[in-house]
Amino acid sequence: MKDLFGKALLDYQNNNYTEDLMTSTNISDEDELPLPYLFRDYNDMPKLEQQALNLAKGKILDVGCGSGSHSLYLQSKGLSVKAIDVSAGAVAVSKARGVITIEEKALLDETDTFDTILLLMNGTGIFQTLDQVSTYLLHLKSLLNKGGQILIDSSDIKYMYLDEDGGFWQDMNANYYGELDYFLSYKGEKEAAMKWLYLDYKLLLDACTAIDLKCEMLAEGEHYDYLAKLSI
Repeated sequence: MKDLFGKALLDYQNNNYTEDLMTSTNISDEDELPLPYLFRDYNDMPKLEQQALNLAKGKILDVGCGSGSHSLYLQSKGLSVKAIDVSAGAVAVSKARGVITIEEKALLDETDTFDTILLLMNGTGIFQTLDQVSTYLLHLKSLLNKGGQILIDSSDIKYMYLDEDGGFWQDMNANYYGELDYFLSYKGEKEAAMKWLYLDYKLLLDACTAIDLKCEMLAEGEHYDYLAKLSI
């Protein structure tokens, strides 16, 4: 991995911002991901993110922390937060911005326990594919303290497969429609393609039920997105 995401964050942090990240998927054209958006403060966050941060309590794990915006807000409220990200650049930027406890680490390598685990900005994306959902959920369950909660968001992207008459179209030989190939480029470089999962709420609920995790829909957004709370 070239860590183009981390390079872009470092450029912005070090006042070398000249262009944005470019993203695309196997079902969508190239689009800009503005770097300032990745450094937004609480007031500029979507309502679902704000709601998740307002519900966070106790000892918190911020998974895929990016530039550290969620962790910084929670720290400002006096909460104990540990941030993790697989991007070395993101970790460096988060440290520079003042995140106190942070590690370059994959979620499945985390072993500590927490009262709140945050997976935001399409938190189910980290699961990558539908057949890995139970593996990740079981691991997340093992990281919860008694009475703990997992706050996770995602979107049902079925709407992207609707034709002009409102009918649902998908290749029946293809994988689940929420499994995407995600492509990222920055300043003329291309990152290796990665798997990214948008998981509809019913499938999340079914996966949680199968491993004895409670799953509750907390809120629905304006763009087929939702915020869910998982607990033991």
